[in-house]
Amino acid sequence: MNQITFASSSRRSSWHSTKQYDYPHLRAWHRARQQQQRSFFNAIPNFVQNYQLKQLELKANSQPNNVALQREFVQALVQQHPQAALQRLSQSPFVLDETMLLQYLQLLQSSGNKVSEKQLHNVLARVQSPHVAQWQQQWHELASKGGASKDSVAQLYRLLTTGSATSSTTPGIPSIPTSTAFYRGMDKQAPLYVQLAHTAESGRSVLLQFVLRATLLVIGVSAVGALLEERTSRPGGGGGLSGIMGTGNSKHIQEATESHVTFDQVKGVSEAKQELEEIVQYLKDPSKFTRLGGKLPRGVLLTGPPGTGKTLLAKAIAGEAGVPFFYSSGSQFEEVYVGLGAKRIRELFEVAKKKAPAIIFIDEIDAVGGTRKLKDQSALKMTLNELLVQLDGFDENNGIIVIGATNFAESLDDALLRPGRFDKHVVVPLPDVGGRQEILELYAQKTKLGPDVDLSVLARGTTGMSGADLFNLMNQAALKASLDGLPYITMTVLEYAKDKILMGAERKSAVITPETAKCTAYHEAGHALVAVLTNGALPIHKATIMPRGSALGMVTMLPEGDQTSQSYKEMLAYMDVSMGGRVAEELIFGKENVTSGASSDIQQATRIARNMVTKFGFSDQVGIVFHGGNSGEESASSETRARIDAEVQRLTHEAYVRAKDLLMRHSKEHALLAETLLEYETLTGDEVRDLVRNGRKPQRPALLKQSSTSGGGSKTNEGGGSGTGIRGRLFGSSSSRTS
Repeated sequence: MNQITFASSSRRSSWHSTKQYDYPHLRAWHRARQQQQRSFFNAIPNFVQNYQLKQLELKANSQPNNVALQREFVQALVQQHPQAALQRLSQSPFVLDETMLLQYLQLLQSSGNKVSEKQLHNVLARVQSPHVAQWQQQWHELASKGGASKDSVAQLYRLLTTGSATSSTTPGIPSIPTSTAFYRGMDKQAPLYVQLAHTAESGRSVLLQFVLRATLLVIGVSAVGALLEERTSRPGGGGGLSGIMGTGNSKHIQEATESHVTFDQVKGVSEAKQELEEIVQYLKDPSKFTRLGGKLPRGVLLTGPPGTGKTLLAKAIAGEAGVPFFYSSGSQFEEVYVGLGAKRIRELFEVAKKKAPAIIFIDEIDAVGGTRKLKDQSALKMTLNELLVQLDGFDENNGIIVIGATNFAESLDDALLRPGRFDKHVVVPLPDVGGRQEILELYAQKTKLGPDVDLSVLARGTTGMSGADLFNLMNQAALKASLDGLPYITMTVLEYAKDKILMGAERKSAVITPETAKCTAYHEAGHALVAVLTNGALPIHKATIMPRGSALGMVTMLPEGDQTSQSYKEMLAYMDVSMGGRVAEELIFGKENVTSGASSDIQQATRIARNMVTKFGFSDQVGIVFHGGNSGEESASSETRARIDAEVQRLTHEAYVRAKDLLMRHSKEHALLAETLLEYETLTGDEVRDLVRNGRKPQRPALLKQSSTSGGGSKTNEGGGSGTGIRGRLFGSSSSRTS
């Protein structure tokens, strides 16, 4: 028995019999259906329709002489696969009725397939109708006149539906009634009018489809979630799907297998190093500390500015502790999945418990230990809560020491900082002058220094620099010496590297006119002269008119050591030095030719004067009161604010008068210093002092001069004064003075 087989997963439909038939149009149709069925929701109704069609086919094939079953299957097949229906009607041995005959002729016209006279004659013979012989005779006549063409088929179709092959009716030829709904819509002359009726049954069908799709969607999502949970719950499960999506634990738990850093290589933080050496000693010999009932701190928090060596201290602990050392970053715990951070915290401590005594180092712990707020995401709170429980919860983690490092300790949650969790807080500050010299000597061991290098002078000139800054300084100097082809690093190269880091690179390509260069030289000479001759001013380190960064010239002053405070005399002296540049321009070029280059000098002098009045109590008119901070002067009365402004103006004016008097009395030294700056471009502190006090110029060759020089000036594009690149560090962590 011949049979057509349809399946949603098949790419072809074929007859399964002793003779095999192949349908290229079905293969193309199935390829198109495959593209449509890629949608999850389209696959469900397609599967149902194909299943129903399969059942109708089985029934029709089981009873080939049952006209009703054949008609039902053909009607369904036409809706889904018209070409397959045409094949079944033209080739299969199943019986036909009048309705299926008309359907066959309609499909034959729409497909454009060729048909022979004999083939259509055989199809007519299978129709169960008393008029078959007459129809066969009529078809023979039509085929004899026009051949078995498409027009002949169309004439036969009109003959069977209207009783005539032409517009006029020919009596005596039996026709097939076309009033049934099966034929309406097949011909333009017999349109099918459809009216949609919303019944309870159709509503239930739509609802059932929606529920079915939603159920399958929920099942699919649940299956994926269960798979992820099963993969991530395995110890060390970082492969497969979980590894691709980042839910494995292989990355956030890392054990330091070997560290070559020791405490001897950590310089400039002696107190912090001593605190952590106690931890290492306890881990090596716990009985030495517990014999009197003492307990090791559960957590140690390293705080301090960036680049001071917090992570380096942790590496030193890993190198000397002799116990398992696990390290992670605060940002590695949280990812896209809620609850993953808390899970990773548990895994980290579970791994450390198995190898106790052990050390856990969490760098940038503020990423997970920040202060909790009501608007925070629940996942962040869960991670922090889990960390709090693991540090000091119901189950004690004896033998595990947690070391956290952060640059922003103020943001940490109070519950994390309490005793019992992070009970020891170790501040890792910026190194002092002795610490900076130790760090420079450590880095100098890895390179070659010239005989003129004095690291103590360099340490005094790098106030406020961290260990990372000092490493960068030595590295920049090594690169500069290599580019210049020097056999070793000279002091000049080190000064170049320091100035480049603090004030920017030299702008040698800047075209400076002779007039601007002269103005710059007298401006900087005014600063330098006042600094040398004013009691209380810091020693001059260097004066230059070489443009750097946003500054066109600068005078740098260095203290003998780290300054922890400033006296009243030193503040007045610094204001005098700040006014020296403005006064010099006014005396040499006239008040109408004073430039905007002194704006930063005036800003610095005003800042010091206001601090003296509002913060340091150096004004008899205002008194020994504090008006600084966010609510300082704003909370004062209008009379008090007026007195503050008057005192600030008095202090700056007195500094201006003192600087003007000094420059007028030493005008010859001022002019000689300015001319020497134009000649040499840069002078050291000793050269400036020798020239001002003894009138001796440097004993070295002068620079060649051009019509337009790449010199310095006291002006910036924004009206800033000389040395703006470093003056922001005057009274902070740095004491390098630039005016």
